[in-house]
Amino acid sequence: MSDTRGLPGQRHHNKSDPGILRTPPQNLEAEQAVLGTLMSSTGALARYFAETLETGIVAEEYYRPAHATIHRAICQVHQAGEPVDVLTITEELTRRGELATVGGASYLHTCVQAVPTTANGAHYAEIVRARAYRRTAIEAAQRILQYAYSEEGDESDVRALVEQELTAIVAGTPGLSAAPPSVDDIYLDYVAELEKIQNGRQAGIPYGVADLDAVTTGMHPGNVTVIAAQSGVGKSTFALNAAVAAAKSGATVMFSSLEMSEAELMHKIVADQGSIALHHLSRQGGLSAEQWAEVERLGRELFRTLPLRVHRPEGASLRDIESAARACARTGGLDVLVVDYLQLVEIEHHRNATREQAVAAVSRGLKNLSVQLACHVIALSQLNDDGMMRESRAIKNDASVVIKVERPDMDEPESPRAGEVDLVIDKNRFGPRATITAAAQMHYSRISDMNPT
Repeated sequence: MSDTRGLPGQRHHNKSDPGILRTPPQNLEAEQAVLGTLMSSTGALARYFAETLETGIVAEEYYRPAHATIHRAICQVHQAGEPVDVLTITEELTRRGELATVGGASYLHTCVQAVPTTANGAHYAEIVRARAYRRTAIEAAQRILQYAYSEEGDESDVRALVEQELTAIVAGTPGLSAAPPSVDDIYLDYVAELEKIQNGRQAGIPYGVADLDAVTTGMHPGNVTVIAAQSGVGKSTFALNAAVAAAKSGATVMFSSLEMSEAELMHKIVADQGSIALHHLSRQGGLSAEQWAEVERLGRELFRTLPLRVHRPEGASLRDIESAARACARTGGLDVLVVDYLQLVEIEHHRNATREQAVAAVSRGLKNLSVQLACHVIALSQLNDDGMMRESRAIKNDASVVIKVERPDMDEPESPRAGEVDLVIDKNRFGPRATITAAAQMHYSRISDMNPT
């Protein structure tokens, strides 16, 4: 009989080493980048530290033992409420007598220098976790092989070991979701929500226009409202009014503006809440003593406690918006996220991707974010002259509610409907489609109920 052990495709197994003699899956560069991110995400970059740890990465998932040791020291310092940087980790490792075993303080600096960008810390952590999972699968398979090659136990023992190991592998899959709840599990929560609705209590967060709230039942976690209009009609004004109304109801809100500065947004909020003409706020010497007093009152009585954050991203990427939203969710919760507006948001996409595909990716990303953070997203969109949403019909598909803002007096100043605005509910998963007429007090940067009482 010929010996086939050296032929391609053949593998020789023995009882002492049933495993594959290869280097286990690992990525040392990604491990360094994770540790470097954790040791350099301070100050304004602190959110990247939290995002990296939120992936669930633990010391046991590093391939290099020194990296696991550094990770444990980082977690210990963080849990003690102390800042995490190279100096504090050096001190902690010295206290433990482990500094030399990890390569000294110089190696900690090497890890920091290995980070391409701290904003991608969570991605590096996912790479490390994925390699660790593969190693776990290999180790489990090796244990099964070794036991199967041995003379120990009987068929039922082998079957039990296989079941045990495979169950542990599946349970340890990164990102594995638990089985969804049964209707029996959610019934009591459903009844409680149903009672609120039937008793007339507001089911969702208010937009601030009574008729609109009645038709849509307000804003709900995990859903998206698209506010669409042509340029200059007032979609940003309406969205900002809704953000303030939601915040005044107690909801935590983040308004992410890619178009207006913080000062411009504050002008609009003060004009609305203080009933001060917008042009008085933006013109030198435009405020009277009484108006100045009103601005000061708003600071004391409204802004000091209003749970509204204004986000002016340095770039215009979806990643920037997502990071800021997650930071809000961690620090004080996030109920409503407003993005002004979709066509200005950038996303990494393939070179050959069309603009329509890019905007569709932004829309899908915001929808996913609303589900992940259990918040309601208001996304603004430009309309073409023909009334269609610019660039992508996918925007409408991802939305639960689509509101088109139309001004009857835009092209007809002497219109009998001057000062009115139509909120056309073009899509509504929570009720009927309808057209709500509201008052357009644009000099106060306000779209409100026709009858405020």
